[in-house]
Amino acid sequence: MARGNAIRILRQVTVATLAAAFAGGTLLGNVRVAAWEEPLWVTVYPAVAGERAATAEFVDRLTAADFEPIAAFVAREAQRYGLPLDRPIRIELGDAAAVPPAPPVGAGPVGIAWWSLRLRFWAWRQLSGRPGPAPDIRLFTVFHDPIEGVALPHSLGLEKARIGIAHVFASRRMQGSNRVVITHELLHTLGATDKYGPDNLPRYPDGYAEPARRPLYPQRYAEIMGGRIPVSAERADIPRSLRQVRIGPLTAQEINWPVADGGG
Repeated sequence: MARGNAIRILRQVTVATLAAAFAGGTLLGNVRVAAWEEPLWVTVYPAVAGERAATAEFVDRLTAADFEPIAAFVAREAQRYGLPLDRPIRIELGDAAAVPPAPPVGAGPVGIAWWSLRLRFWAWRQLSGRPGPAPDIRLFTVFHDPIEGVALPHSLGLEKARIGIAHVFASRRMQGSNRVVITHELLHTLGATDKYGPDNLPRYPDGYAEPARRPLYPQRYAEIMGGRIPVSAERADIPRSLRQVRIGPLTAQEINWPVADGGG
């Protein structure tokens, strides 16, 4: 019992020490990111989780142009809100990375905090020694075999660490929906919160792109943090591309965009 308590205390002290060290290194960066005074640099690091050779070949063929629609989407939405930046984010494709460590299942607050710190240390080790300045946001995009009916691991974005992990399919046909997932996690790193319930249905009104539309259904777009296009009170469809997605006023407010006009 005593040994278990000692290990638990040591783990808590280690978490606190590492948290303080990482906090000192990210505070100024987070302030600059939130100011939106200059474009943010986002680097996508692809990783291969699938076992098929075609999945690795798919990742090898990726270029920065495959992720440019994400930057174009953010620019389009920023213009609607009057953000004075023509290009709020710039995306580059980094070298391939390993698959990030998965979050613990059923862990308490200390376990989650420990995993978050492990993830930051893992990301630092992955990227240390690579040429060029560190990006503002790091997106680890994990590509899986495109098997129909298979559920992917949960994607996530950490605001304080400015790290996103997006699990997507290695399929050209699904590139549009992949970009929606990646953009959702990107906005998490900027402070946006989820706007859907346990049933995966968007929450009204903040999870709806057009909450004042009459009739309310079907909606024409998905709110990016709501995740889906509500077509009825009981059904919502996954958007096929970012052309079917909008950033709602609450999400804009969370990422520190001007919202006085409600986004036009």
